Amino acid sequence: MEVYREAIDRFRRLFECAHKVGLPEPAAMTLATADRHGRSSARTVLLKEVSDAGFVFYTNAHSRKGRQLNENPRAALCLFWQPLMQQVLIEGEVGMVDPREADIYWATRARPSQLGAWASQQSEPLENRQCLNDRVEQLEARYADQPVPRPAHWTGYRLAPDLIEFWCARPGRLHDRYRYWLESGIWQCGWIQP
Repeated sequence: MEVYREAIDRFRRLFECAHKVGLPEPAAMTLATADRHGRSSARTVLLKEVSDAGFVFYTNAHSRKGRQLNENPRAALCLFWQPLMQQVLIEGEVGMVDPREADIYWATRARPSQLGAWASQQSEPLENRQCLNDRVEQLEARYADQPVPRPAHWTGYRLAPDLIEFWCARPGRLHDRYRYWLESGIWQCGWIQP
């Protein structure tokens, strides 16, 4: 477990550096998923929590990514911080966070984002933008002067890693790659050729 904690601590230090260089959104990460047939897709989500338990992001469980994670609960995350010329790749099993945990995070979201989570039938066809705007207006009226409850289909996912790889650019494309991986229940680490 010491090797795993070393990887998590290393990630936290690098994430803190990414915040300090003034990036507009250092928590932006690519999430790659695949359906049960292996058809893959990728999109950007925001990292909301890092702990020994894993890496957390939030989304609509009915979205394409939510459906894919339901069919195939393995995923990869990739964070690239260009000013630092560093990247972290994280792979592992994904599961939903506890509903209470999702409620706590939901309460921190800005009200327009809460209304948007209700209004958007994420990944479904949209007739036109006005339809979406109309739904937001209806929800604003419905929840006027009261908290917006969390939709049951909007939740968090935690990726429990079995691989974490740190990449740093070097001249001649002889980049540094240092990998942590779980093998037969034991965390290993070592250098990987570029």
